[in-house]
Amino acid sequence: MDYNATTPVDPEVISAVTDALHHAWGNPSSTYLPGAKAKDIITQARGSIATMIGGKAADIIFTSGGTEANNMVFHSALELFWSSRASAEGGREENHQLNGNKVLPHIITSNVEHDSIINAAEHLLKSGKADVTFLPVSKMTGRVEVDDVMAALRPSTCLVSVMLANNETGVIMPIRDICQKVRSAVRPSSSPRVLLHTDAAQAIGKIKVDARELGVDYMTIVGHKFYATRIGALYVNGPGSTTPLYPLLFGGGQERNFRPGTENTPMIAGLGKVNGAILVGTMGGLETPLIMCVLCRPSHILLNCGIAYHVAANALRISVGRATTRKDVDLVVEDLKEAVEKLEQKN
Repeated sequence: MDYNATTPVDPEVISAVTDALHHAWGNPSSTYLPGAKAKDIITQARGSIATMIGGKAADIIFTSGGTEANNMVFHSALELFWSSRASAEGGREENHQLNGNKVLPHIITSNVEHDSIINAAEHLLKSGKADVTFLPVSKMTGRVEVDDVMAALRPSTCLVSVMLANNETGVIMPIRDICQKVRSAVRPSSSPRVLLHTDAAQAIGKIKVDARELGVDYMTIVGHKFYATRIGALYVNGPGSTTPLYPLLFGGGQERNFRPGTENTPMIAGLGKVNGAILVGTMGGLETPLIMCVLCRPSHILLNCGIAYHVAANALRISVGRATTRKDVDLVVEDLKEAVEKLEQKN
């Protein structure tokens, strides 16, 4: 009952991984048969993932997971900011002054994001590499309000990153509206482009996700959240052409130099095997994202949603998946009732 943390690997995915381990062990950069087979599997997987999220095959960059994908987006936003300022002012200087104040790239995100977003943003803030606005979510809906995003925009804003679905509350964020409003905002000619990113780790496989309909530049994809392998991918709308993408790593030129390193063919094969049929499954009436009951450390997400400390400190995330039955739910309810009764007796 912890499907929001990870999901069991689908049998078809296991089969694809096993087959790749046996028959596609070659280096995808090699020209002989085992390498060519590995490259073909990666190409097919790229197309499959693109189809799943409404993009093109060329828009998919394979990564080690969601954390790397998220950090790559932040890195790219900062690189674009400084390169655009260098073009405008001549020479790349990361200590430009405006009215006596140091100009820094500005990032907008929410206060209920995954740790890979929160911690990356806090690192940039503490190290003096960026200014960051952590938008509070509505205490009524748990959503990021579009008007709050617009009010937070600055001339130096270079990135807006808001998750598509929250991993604890299940709230769906208004990403399409945010993207439309930000793109239509009137900004000074000297301002950098505002890149738009959503971490869709908790949404893909649960709701329809179409990157082009949402209007994002980047979208994070995490395989183990939807019955696939424990790797990830980053959707980039036209990487290197329409949308900037700067590598975090440097090496042999794999993934068109955006993410070098010999590809993990079996894991990519497993990620690419996930298709609409696997994702839909048979959840019946069990699509409710979660229930709350007993933890020890209060969640920053619940606290930032306005949940009282003593309530948040006694919360447990319970999430269901396509293999969950009503009998499972009934059993958990009975176990929780019994646990609460025992705790009350102790008190």
